[in-house]
Amino acid sequence: MTKRERWNALLELLADEGRLEVEETATALRVSSATIRRDLDELAEQQMLVRTRGGALAQGVSYELPLRYKSSRHASEKQRIAAAAVELVGAGEVVGLNGGTTTTEVARALALRSGGGRQETSAPAEATGPVLTVVTNALNIAGELAVRPQIKLVVTGGVARPQTYELVGPLAAGVLKEVVLDVAVLGADGLDPRLGVMTRQEDEAGISRLFAERAQRVVVVADSSKLGRRAFARICGLEAVDTVVTDAGAPADAVARLQDAGIEVIRA
Repeated sequence: MTKRERWNALLELLADEGRLEVEETATALRVSSATIRRDLDELAEQQMLVRTRGGALAQGVSYELPLRYKSSRHASEKQRIAAAAVELVGAGEVVGLNGGTTTTEVARALALRSGGGRQETSAPAEATGPVLTVVTNALNIAGELAVRPQIKLVVTGGVARPQTYELVGPLAAGVLKEVVLDVAVLGADGLDPRLGVMTRQEDEAGISRLFAERAQRVVVVADSSKLGRRAFARICGLEAVDTVVTDAGAPADAVARLQDAGIEVIRA
């Protein structure tokens, strides 16, 4: 296990449990106690956790794993989900993307696909202009798409959240209230058949809700670990969702409940 893999595992355990004990964690990860102590010390120096005697505590009351450490979780599933999701986007459409690891993969897939949409074009992007418009509140997505001439990029204003790189607040909301989207592709932390689409932070939920409200179609991209999971802040109910794109590991009962709610489910 590499150092990065250990850190990912440590932070995932901390996100789930809220605290770690050195000896138990060393046994779980099959490494030495000395290695775990060094890892916890280094993560504490980065303010990723609070070091305690014999272990560590989550940093703050509401702990959230930063995006840069979440990127390796279910990576292949997210790439397959992204490939399926971009097939739902037509050339010339206006696409809204909130922040998250799966929507980041969607942005990459949109950028790499020839022509930027379903319909191909033989003319160079410089001659024809952008063939796709992307509206996002995620700084990392904006950074990847800014150099793509075939994509017109619109970035909301707002206050940046360092955990997820998302822009939130009145400035972000103000921009979204002035645009109209063909499709919103939303990442989420939870997808419950009764409560709907959820995320951990209420300010991010409010911006994602605006994406959904401004879109003609709403596509939720979520790997199977998110199905049936709940999170603190509600984005929208299932009645607002047209399509859920997930992976092949999605439980059949969870898929059936979404389909019963009138949602198209695509398992990539």
